[in-house]
Amino acid sequence: MPILHAIVLGIVQGLSEFLPISSSGHLLVVPWLLNWHDFANADIEKTFDVALHLGTLVGAVAYFWGDILTLVKAAFRKPVPVTTGGTLDADHLDPEADRRLAWLIVLASIPAAVTGALFDSAITEHLGQFWLIGTMLAVFGLVLLWADRLAGHRGVGEWTRRDALLMGLGQALALQPGVSRSGVTITVGRKLGFSRDAAARLSFLMALPITAGAVAYKGLKLAHNGFPSGFAGPFFWGIAASAVTGYLAVWGLLRLIRTRSFAPFVVYRVVAGAAIVLVFATGLR
Repeated sequence: MPILHAIVLGIVQGLSEFLPISSSGHLLVVPWLLNWHDFANADIEKTFDVALHLGTLVGAVAYFWGDILTLVKAAFRKPVPVTTGGTLDADHLDPEADRRLAWLIVLASIPAAVTGALFDSAITEHLGQFWLIGTMLAVFGLVLLWADRLAGHRGVGEWTRRDALLMGLGQALALQPGVSRSGVTITVGRKLGFSRDAAARLSFLMALPITAGAVAYKGLKLAHNGFPSGFAGPFFWGIAASAVTGYLAVWGLLRLIRTRSFAPFVVYRVVAGAAIVLVFATGLR
């Protein structure tokens, strides 16, 4: 696999994992459009995808490091009386609220974890069709536009068990390439009345345990089957590229949505989705 291909795919993964445009869809579509055939079999391709997800996990952990430490400490702390404090957003979460948020993030991860474990083979074999990816990009982009136009002023500290489960169910839908994990969880968050900033922060925090779980699960398979020969360089550069661009994507999106809507991403999704379907239908690729 050429190093350039690995870096391009790393950049694609890093940007599309946290921007609401579907990383799984782009990782399938980009090599298809560019006529790249870098993997001898599907197992090596899956392994490389896991490596890129490791990179974005590193980028997100680097950005949210302070918040992660706060949540991990809070999760295993005994319940305490409510006081002031907390660091996650302008709501100034107290220690007990931090503890509650940590376990709600775990709760929100369960639907996607269970769905992914039960239907891993079916998802891989049947949901990666290019016309379907293009359709999902456009359809769920329009759904995001609808939800983003709703009023929303709730903060991170107002997240409930019901909210966590509903956003977790949305995250499970994103196992279909083209839906976008961040896009659908932000959509559900906006429908539940959260502000753009709060919905995005919750979406990003939800990504950490589910991504870490997927990397660990498939990493064990890699350890059992052995590392693909000749892929050390591409894996390193792909991980590095996805880590850097993942960090920048989180930083950039959280800054952007303070003054802008998600409309630019919706336009991109609709145009890209329509183009993918057109290319597939006409046989241009």
